[in-house]
Amino acid sequence: MSEEVMRELVVDGLSYSYRMLHQPSADTDPVIILGGALQGMFGWPHMEDHIQPLAHLVTADLPGMGGSDPLREDQESSVLCRAVGDIIDDLGVERVNLFGYSYGAAIAFGCAQRMPHRIARLLLGGVPAHITAAQQLHWRRAADQLASGKVQSFAATAAAGMLCLDERLPVQRRDLAHRYVKRSLVHAATRSPHALEVLDRALNRRLSLSGGLSGVRTLVMSGAYDTVSSPARQRAFAATIADSSFLTIAETDHWAVLQRPDEVADIAARFFTDRPLPRAEPSVGRFLA
Repeated sequence: MSEEVMRELVVDGLSYSYRMLHQPSADTDPVIILGGALQGMFGWPHMEDHIQPLAHLVTADLPGMGGSDPLREDQESSVLCRAVGDIIDDLGVERVNLFGYSYGAAIAFGCAQRMPHRIARLLLGGVPAHITAAQQLHWRRAADQLASGKVQSFAATAAAGMLCLDERLPVQRRDLAHRYVKRSLVHAATRSPHALEVLDRALNRRLSLSGGLSGVRTLVMSGAYDTVSSPARQRAFAATIADSSFLTIAETDHWAVLQRPDEVADIAARFFTDRPLPRAEPSVGRFLA
């Protein structure tokens, strides 16, 4: 059994926490995972078997997430990046491998822009590279349902916006992922004291994905049928990063981490230890099936 360490930190007056699974004989820099807007630090069991044997594995409830203090309206995304920087300092290391998924991908990208010298490798998945007006209306409807106390309706509406429900397209574990996502959203909505604030920030004060990036080796991966941002949009985003590769994961949507968890974890483990990726080439913005 791996040693588990829980730590509480404070940034800009906000209390937040992280969890580390200790690896005494690490092969690479510590791995920090940042998940979706309503995804807490305990939502990554499928990554532990692959990553923890190789490195210290860190998951976090940053300010505004899980049980941590909510972000104030006047606090910008820089607070989240400072929180990640403080975790790195608290670990006592110079650099980390950073994995951001969905909303967490935007946080991780901003961190790499602000402190590239602290990020050894950057892995981004399900990047919300482009959100349409129709999508915003859909998720605002979900937020309105949550605000009126219709938690089950909120979960169903929000899940429908994040999953490919077109039965003509082959998606592995589609029904399982759908049930899991709805259940997780209900759990987050009933347990988190600031779920509505998190949704408002994700919808109306989205973190920037512009400005490009250099100096950090990056891999961007997308589900083949991602309905949040298409693979083409995510590939175009990857092309703004100087040292990047891009790949798609077949038969998955935005929730590739649930539908093909072993493959996603294996890709992460390979990338963080500089092993060859499946059918990947280190070329900027290359589409890899």
